[in-house]
Amino acid sequence: MSACIVGWAHTPFGRRDGDTVESLVVRVATDALADAGVAPADVDDILLGHFNAGFSAQDFTASLVLQAAPDLRFKRATRVENACATGSAAVHQALQAIAAKTARIALVVGVEQMTTTPVPEIGTNLLKASYVREEADIDGGFAGIFGRIAGLYFQKYGDQSDALAMIAAKNHKNGVGNPYAQIRKDLGYEFCRRESDKNPIVAGPLKRTDCSPVSDGAAALVLADEDTARSMSKAVMFRAAAHVQDFLPMAKRDILQFEGCAQAWHRALAEAGVALTDLSLIETHDCFTIAELIEYEAMGLTPPGHGASAIKDGLTTMNGRLPVNPSGGLKAKGHPIGATGVSMHALAAMQLTGTAGDFQVPNARLAGLFNMGGTAVANYVSILERVK
Repeated sequence: MSACIVGWAHTPFGRRDGDTVESLVVRVATDALADAGVAPADVDDILLGHFNAGFSAQDFTASLVLQAAPDLRFKRATRVENACATGSAAVHQALQAIAAKTARIALVVGVEQMTTTPVPEIGTNLLKASYVREEADIDGGFAGIFGRIAGLYFQKYGDQSDALAMIAAKNHKNGVGNPYAQIRKDLGYEFCRRESDKNPIVAGPLKRTDCSPVSDGAAALVLADEDTARSMSKAVMFRAAAHVQDFLPMAKRDILQFEGCAQAWHRALAEAGVALTDLSLIETHDCFTIAELIEYEAMGLTPPGHGASAIKDGLTTMNGRLPVNPSGGLKAKGHPIGATGVSMHALAAMQLTGTAGDFQVPNARLAGLFNMGGTAVANYVSILERVK
């Protein structure tokens, strides 16, 4: 790859009373440029990841980034959307602009404000990332969809409630150290495993602790071509970037395989010239704990049907051979749709530059991340390595 991350910014995720989509965008754009030491006048391209789907009355948002600085006026600015992978879609579009040499420096922002929407409408908005013709009437919204997936997985491979609770507990424990995480509390395995008034069943076998929370937040990156990046104070290079799009209807796929995820990982690892075991850490899309479990299998960490062994054997814990979601993942960090993919890249860059603080993976050298839109429909994998 010919591009590097040279700066980033990240708001805490959660309920952000007093903020708007506009204020979140302006804050992280300003802070990312300052972090990179890049003047607004030197930005060639602006990409804004914003899912929206009814969460914001302001649906035409690309130009909000320009309000971060007068010198951003008249720059190219485009809003990018690809369901829950919107943030990574914006990042990968910036990579394409730099690879095509139509941009030397790109500013990427991801944002979502979800908590101001009435609860019944949240589920309706999220279901717009499904195949509406066949899937929009599933009870429980996207939780209902993944509850159905979990139920089918349990039917085929046996009850995996223990493994799902272990994944939830792992990610909540990791999230304690992440200052940007929405839920910074170690809930423990027992709480995550038991159904209770505070942890009720949401859909199928999934409990509240199996579901990522509704969030507000934003993150931003500054990307530069490799020559420019080497003159800057820090640089994290894209060793690979893969995007695989699958059929939208679940009925056209084996929904327990996440084949698009598997294809994206295969292509990215081949492009980077590394094996999964060469990675120091992975940030993966745990919108629901069953998603992380199936992603273990899709990325090649375990054979199909054996994802539970990855968590039960401790492979994916913070002290394991391949820590997965040291940030706490979407489960603890939160999932403001358009910001999630940008956040993953920013947090992985922090790991590789040794600036992740209390959620730092020791001696992190290579980081992989997977961001998913819909039910493994939009699949993005990036592999990052520190240059300086």
